[in-house]
Amino acid sequence: MTRKALITGITGQDGAYLAEFLLGKGYEVHGMVRRSSTESFERIGHLQDLISLHQADLLDQLSIITLMQEIEPDEVYNLAAQSFVPTSWLQPLLTGEFTALGVTRMLEAIRLVNRRIRFYQASSSEMFGNVAEEPQSENTPFYPRSPYGVAKAYGHFITVNYRESYDIFACSGILFNHESPLRGKEFVTRKITDAVARIKLGVRSKLKLGNLDAMRDWGFAGDYVKAMWMMLQQDKPDDYVVATGQKHSVRDFVELAFAHADLDWQDHVEIDPKLIRPAEVNTLRGNAGKARSVLGWQPDVSFPQLVQMMVDADLERIRLEVAEQTPACGSDTDSDG
Repeated sequence: MTRKALITGITGQDGAYLAEFLLGKGYEVHGMVRRSSTESFERIGHLQDLISLHQADLLDQLSIITLMQEIEPDEVYNLAAQSFVPTSWLQPLLTGEFTALGVTRMLEAIRLVNRRIRFYQASSSEMFGNVAEEPQSENTPFYPRSPYGVAKAYGHFITVNYRESYDIFACSGILFNHESPLRGKEFVTRKITDAVARIKLGVRSKLKLGNLDAMRDWGFAGDYVKAMWMMLQQDKPDDYVVATGQKHSVRDFVELAFAHADLDWQDHVEIDPKLIRPAEVNTLRGNAGKARSVLGWQPDVSFPQLVQMMVDADLERIRLEVAEQTPACGSDTDSDG
């Protein structure tokens, strides 16, 4: 029989890549979306005829239970969260409700509806925060430095707790930073590549950034969703770090992005102290040895390839924007002289 998967956060970067991947594996794919007056399905627009979308909310336990009963999924991927770290300082309570307690509501629905459902929780390298060792593995202690990191740590441990308490096949993927052309423009990587494209095409001239010295382990989101699926295909549930094992600074990302567009970043980048986080995570680098040995997973896209992919996608997008805004020759906006 065709396997069914339910994805929360399906309209996000990871949700879009995972949905496409699972469709390629022959799954019947369902997505959970919040009811909103302004719905955005841009990332999954090309998939909407192939997937089923359902309204439910991580803040509403009954809606999740009802959805589980209706779909009867074999696998659930919980990717939904308030996932923008700076916002978590501005909205710490909402971040906790979605990113921490939302996980509990998903697990509780599985416990009540069908404990045979396999569950994936999207954990985060931000849980390591002020790191105790490098690189970080599944055994590295957590020391989160943001409300988002704290909420993710709760979600991680409640997943472990339900696995051990109720014998639920529940896995946490401790994913390090993963990017793509589908990344939201509020994230620094996409902020950079979008600005590079606009500067290259003469739409703007400057880019304001915060801490250029922060180090991150960056990979390609399309590679990372494969690891999510692999975790749920194992004989036993467990937790895995998913990372490239290499770290680069924000400055490295900036230099590569501008160089790919034949620009000198120092002519365009300005440091804005307002963009410095209240408590900075200075460095993150993952040890994905367990994922490599147990799952057989490894990343395919390198850091330079990732940066170039994102710049090229934004250049194409901005060119189309500029072309659409430019009046066509002979249109009624032209002067007859």
